[in-house]
Amino acid sequence: MPTVHSSPYLQMDNPAIMSLLRPTPGEKHRKSSSGGLLRMFKLFPMLTSGCKMVALLGRPKKPLLKDSATTGTIFGYRKGRVCLAIQDDPHCVPMFVIELPMLTSLLQKEMASDIVRIALESETKTHKKKLLEEFVWAVYCNGRKVGYSIRRKQLSDDELHVMQLLRGVSMGAGVLPSPNDKETVTSDGELTYMRARFEKVVGSKDSEALYMINPDGAPGPELSIFFVRAR
Repeated sequence: MPTVHSSPYLQMDNPAIMSLLRPTPGEKHRKSSSGGLLRMFKLFPMLTSGCKMVALLGRPKKPLLKDSATTGTIFGYRKGRVCLAIQDDPHCVPMFVIELPMLTSLLQKEMASDIVRIALESETKTHKKKLLEEFVWAVYCNGRKVGYSIRRKQLSDDELHVMQLLRGVSMGAGVLPSPNDKETVTSDGELTYMRARFEKVVGSKDSEALYMINPDGAPGPELSIFFVRAR
């Protein structure tokens, strides 16, 4: 598997992705945004196995999210591959689940840049399905292709386990107990997760973007996920 540690400023040549990109915050602003879920996700190696679940957010004084916000969850065993789940409602079954062709540990390294752009590109040209109903996706992280993935038709036992544990969580990051209650740490390491709310932007029937809503009010999105279909 090729290394994925790269720069978020590598050119993203796809015109559909370029049309959805938002201006990157200035260097000064990026340094000042000291909070955020991505930073907690990078601290996972420092968290103890006794931390079953970490709730990051207190009760907000005023609503931070719109009802139309989309829920995105990134999760996986430390030594295993990372999964992405997209939900309109955290209490419902995900409408999109995929295992990305990259290790959780490598994604955490990629987050050292503070800006992570994940792009999924479908090369299907039939256009008979809705965008997120496509099955085969080429996956890019910060402008570099990392491989191919196939969207899940059904959740695996581990994925269903994570979704059930996080039914009542709208935002947060931490370590979850494994499906085997007797084991917190498996041969693949601890089961980690990051869940956030995303603003959905539809460019066309062939392009969508999800921009993470920062709970601490830091300027600009830290995590962006793009879905693009070949035309």
